[in-house]
Formats: sequence, C-alpha cells, structure tokens
Amino acid sequence: MKKLKNFRWYMIALVVLITVINYLDRTALGVAAPTIMDATGITKEQYSWIVSAFQLAYTIGQPVMGYLIDTIGVKLGFALCAFIWGLATVGHAVTGTWQGLAIMRGIMGFSESSAIPAGIKTVSTWFPAKERGIATGIFIMGTSLGAMLAPPLIAWCIMFHSWQFAFIVSGSLAIMAAIMWYACYRDPKDARRLSEEERLYIEAGQEAYLDAPKEKVSALKIIRQRNFMGIGIARFLADPAWGTISFWVPIFFVETLHFSLKEIAMFVWMPFLMADLGCLAGGFVAKFFNDRGVSLVNSRRITFTIAAVIMTTIGFVSIVTNPYLAVMLISIGGFAHQMLSSVVTALGADLFKKNEVATATGMAGACAWSGQLIFNLFIGAFVGVIGFGPFFIALAVFDVIGAVVLWTFIKEIKAPAKPDAPQLATDH
Repeated sequence: MKKLKNFRWYMIALVVLITVINYLDRTALGVAAPTIMDATGITKEQYSWIVSAFQLAYTIGQPVMGYLIDTIGVKLGFALCAFIWGLATVGHAVTGTWQGLAIMRGIMGFSESSAIPAGIKTVSTWFPAKERGIATGIFIMGTSLGAMLAPPLIAWCIMFHSWQFAFIVSGSLAIMAAIMWYACYRDPKDARRLSEEERLYIEAGQEAYLDAPKEKVSALKIIRQRNFMGIGIARFLADPAWGTISFWVPIFFVETLHFSLKEIAMFVWMPFLMADLGCLAGGFVAKFFNDRGVSLVNSRRITFTIAAVIMTTIGFVSIVTNPYLAVMLISIGGFAHQMLSSVVTALGADLFKKNEVATATGMAGACAWSGQLIFNLFIGAFVGVIGFGPFFIALAVFDVIGAVVLWTFIKEIKAPAKPDAPQLATDH
C-alpha cells in the first residue's frame, strides 16, 4: 500500500471534520431559537432550561466520555458518540415543547461531550510535542467553523422549509460523520499508509515519561494534582464566553441590536470566523515562544495571558450603540477566547500521561462547562431585568483571573534529557 507523506495531518483533518459537525449541531439551536420561541411560545426562562439541559449533560458527560475513550479507544468510542448525538439532533424535529427539547438536548450534550477528549487523545497519539499546540489549534478550529457554518445553513433551512427541517439536516450530517470516522480512523500502529520515517519522527518527539500503557486510569489521582486544578479553574472561567457567543448572542442581536433573521445569517458567523483565526493563532504564538527557548508550558501560559488581555475588549459591548461595532467587539472576543482555549486545552496533553489524557481533558471540560452552565442560568434569570451589558463586562474580567490561576497553579514536569527528535524531510 502506498505511503502518504505527513499522514498525521490527515488524521487531524478527520478530527476537524467531525468536530465541525459537532459544533454545527449544537449551535443550531441558538440560531433557530427566535423562530422556535415564536412558533411554540417558549419563554426566555424555559429556553435557558433547554440550554442548561445540554450544558448539564455535557458537563457530566465529559469525564465519562473521556474515560470511555481511554478505555475502549478513540476509534469506536467517538463513532458511537457521534451516531447518538446525530439521532438526538434529528429528534429535535419531533418535539415542540420545552420539555421535549430539553430531553433531546440532554442526550445530545452527553454524547457530544466526547469531542474535545477524543480530539486531544488523537493529538497526543499522533503528534510530537512541538507540533501538539498547532494540531490542537487546528482541530479546535472545527468548533468555531461549525458554529460559523450554522447561522447561514440553519437560517436557509428555516426559510426553505421549517425549523424542524434544520435539525433533520444537521443531525443527518452527524450520522454520516460517525460512519466516516469509524471507517477511516487508525491508530499509528495500525495505519498502513504511515511511513516508517514519520512513525519514528512522531515517537521520538513525544515524552517517554508520559507513556504508561499498563497503568490503570484513576480519576481521583488526576483531580488531586495541582496541574489539573490550574487547568480546570482556568477553563471554568474561560468557557462562559463561548456559551454566551453560541447560545445568547443571536438573541442579543435580535432583541438589542434589532437584527432580522437575514441579518443574523449575515453577521452571526463573524465571531466564529474570528474564533477560527484565534485557534490558529494560539498554536503558532505558543510555538513562536517555544522555538525561542521558552519552555513548552510557559509558552502556552504566555499565549493565554496575551489572549486574556485581548478578551477585555468584549466588555465595551455593554456601552456601544452601533450594532456593527458590537459585532466587531464580539468577534474580537471570539478570536481571543479560542486563542486561549486552544492553548489551555493543549496543556492536558503536555502534563498528563497518554493513557489518562482523555480522562483528564474530560474532567477539565466538566469544569469548563460548569462555568458555562452557571453563567447561562444567571443570564436566563436576570437578562430581562439588567440586560446583557453586565454579562459582557464579566466576560472581560474572567480570563485575566484565569491567567493568574495558570501562573500560580501549573507546575512544569521536569523530563529527563533525551536526544533531539529526527526531522522529516518535509519539515525543512
């Protein structure tokens, strides 16, 4: 069988594809929300409970899905999860009550929580340490790319037929992606198209002290580590921004900026496009510092701090009156959030052993989505009274605190010296 050059990037492209569909499916509700609420009479408070059902299930599901993927493997585990969330997405179309939508969102959230643990597991398996940040940034691009594609696709489906049709289309994409993942994904040891040269390059560039294939995964051991606490708290503070952009910004555009459905389709994707650029920026900025002698962990902390400072600009959304300026500021927030999110997520692969990286990532993800869940409930309860302004101000501050936490809690692992990793001819 013919060997393919840079085969590891084919694997990350597969992760990107399924992650795009993952986030397209979850963002579909936010885009369709004004139409659904108008058609069914669902209130803002009930909508917040629908969103919370997803967030609660996603929060609980991440450590469970991470452990599942560490146990049965990323190939089978991720395929099963994608198939289930596809069915749940289609299930949105057959219910018109907030309770029914909440049940579908719960099933969807639990299964969709596999995405980030599966992606980080793939990165830790397929990439040397020096490329890990870029690979993580590329696959996390799928989160914002999916969210960016959702507004025009879902709006078109609604205008063409109905909001129910929008969920049938998006759910069917997930079912097809599950089949594709299972058919195409391979671990390096099973990949017949992977050249021996590239295999050695990957192995030589990974940390031997993180390889513990026979060691049993212990969630209790992971949660007691200060490195986990640092990542978990930082993600708890960071993720309310993504939840707000995904689930509440379309409503903010309609009610505060008075956008029509067509204008939502025209503008809501912009924060997600900027978020894609932020994903890439996170990986390359961290590599810039790492290539100049800064340690791997410190390069990621510096990048997080830079992005946290940029994130403070989202607070000005609370005082601007020009709708296009508000879109720009929210877009900058999307860029900054994904820039810092990609590097803090990559830290899981830098600091935890290969057999526990998906579990640790899932547990940190549970912290992140706990932050989203709590923030969402506050928005649902108080936005009708105080408006969106105070919430944007809070988002401007959270990541600065998160940067302080990373510098305070994270402790670098001192690895034994090892020979330089061989270079692939294609890397020159």
